[in-house]
Amino acid sequence: MAATAAIAAISDGASEQEVAAQCVAAMIRTGGHAPGFGPFIRPAARLGEEHTTWGDGIYRRGEPVFVELSGCISRYHAPLGRLVRIGYISDEDAAMAEVTAKAFDAVVKALRPGARARDIYAAWQAVADEAGLYHYRRHHCGYLVGAGQPPSWTGGNSVTGLRHDSDLKIETGMSFHILSWLMGTGRGDDFVSNTVLLTDAGAEVLTRTPAGPIVR
Repeated sequence: MAATAAIAAISDGASEQEVAAQCVAAMIRTGGHAPGFGPFIRPAARLGEEHTTWGDGIYRRGEPVFVELSGCISRYHAPLGRLVRIGYISDEDAAMAEVTAKAFDAVVKALRPGARARDIYAAWQAVADEAGLYHYRRHHCGYLVGAGQPPSWTGGNSVTGLRHDSDLKIETGMSFHILSWLMGTGRGDDFVSNTVLLTDAGAEVLTRTPAGPIVR
């Protein structure tokens, strides 16, 4: 509900503080606890300011807004992320949104007991390569999440990522923040992330906010 409230509040002329206020209020009113950190809500112009959040600006038409936050109950976390466009989405960005969605689905399909973290990353990278983004690489396509204390939702002060060179064995019961991130590609931008739990029946996406592309 917090993500839904934040997205609904984003519009041309909306203040960064009001969007954040709607997000945090929804988080509290629906029974959520204070997450390990965040929420991170800011214009994409400040995307490089990792793990920073709202300022005192006003959102304007044509500006993408980065939204990343986590639900939290009794210290258990379920993060998600979305990129929200105000007013319209370019053809390039819309095409990239299709790639991020496909790459996310490939990761979910690859998550199975006995697989290695490097195999999961390879599934994500294969979709990017198929889209012609051979030059584009990420340090990971997700990481372990769960019980966490401030200032983290990863369960500790380090990040156990799904990296291209990781030998981590995937096991049932693991939960991940899966990120399909294609920003700064030179051919359009998009980002989507969700929490995924590996159950006996397969990988289950726990976060329900629609993936988009989202235009407000």
